Amino acid sequence: MSSPSPQAEGSALSATAPTPAEDATAAIRLQLRSWPEVERYLERCRGVIVPLGSTEQHGPTGAIGTDALTAEAVALEVGRRSGVLVTPVQAFGMAEHHLGFPGTISLQPATLLAVLHDLVLSLARHGFDRIYVINGHGGNIATTRAAFAQAHASATSRGLTNAAALRCKLANWFMAPEAMALARELYGEKEGHHATPSEIAITLQLEPSLQSKQRPLPEPAPAGPIHGPEDFRRRHPDGRMGSDPYLACAEHGARFLDVAATALCRDLEQFLQEPA
Repeated sequence: MSSPSPQAEGSALSATAPTPAEDATAAIRLQLRSWPEVERYLERCRGVIVPLGSTEQHGPTGAIGTDALTAEAVALEVGRRSGVLVTPVQAFGMAEHHLGFPGTISLQPATLLAVLHDLVLSLARHGFDRIYVINGHGGNIATTRAAFAQAHASATSRGLTNAAALRCKLANWFMAPEAMALARELYGEKEGHHATPSEIAITLQLEPSLQSKQRPLPEPAPAGPIHGPEDFRRRHPDGRMGSDPYLACAEHGARFLDVAATALCRDLEQFLQEPA
C-alpha cells in the first residue's frame, strides 16, 4: 500500500487546518493536534516528518542548539509546503566527540538507536508507514540507519499490520545538492566541516539575538580525524573544523532554508508515492 500524497487533498489536514498563513505552521505540528485529528489525518496521508538534531558546541560564536534549530526549521518548512505532519524535534543526538566543550549533551549510539527505534515503532503502530527523518547532524547518520533496520525487524516480529508497508528514510538537509552548491557559491572552502557558515546562517535567520555573538575569528584548524572528545578539543581548540562562521548572515539563512526545503519537498513527495 502506498501513502497518498497530501497535495491530492490540498492539505492532509484540510478539515482542521486554519486558513490564515500565519497559522500554517501550527496546522502541521503534531504536538498541537488532538488524537482525533491525527486519526483523520491518517485517512488521507500515512507520512510523517521527524526532525532530528543535536545539542553540541558550534565554535565560540555558534549556538549549542544549532543542529536541532536547523533540522526543525527545515522540517517545519517542508511540512508547511506539503501538509505533512511534523513531530517535535529530537534535540539530542550522537555528539560524544564534542563532550570536551561545555554545554554539549550527547546520547551514546546505542541510546540514540533505541530512541529512534521506539519513535518509529510508536508511529507505525498507529498507521504511519512513511517515516521521513530530516537530520541536522552528521554524527547521527550511521546510528539512524541502524535504527531503521532494527525498527523494520521489530515491526515484523511484533506483527504490526503495516510492517510490510513500513518505510523509513533519512534526509540530511545540509547534504542536499542544492544546499551544498549554495554553500560553495557563498563560502567556498571556508564552509568547512563543523560550525559551518551555512548552518550558522539559518540560526541567524531564526534567532536574530544570535547576531550579537558573531565576530571575526582566527584561522580555524583544518578538518581531520576524530578519536574522542579530548582528541577533538586538542586538534580543534575552538571547536571549528575549517569553517568561518563570520561569513554567515540571516539573508543567507533564508536562502538555505528555501533551497533545502525545496529539495526535500521533492524527495518527500517521491517517498510518499513509493509502492510498498
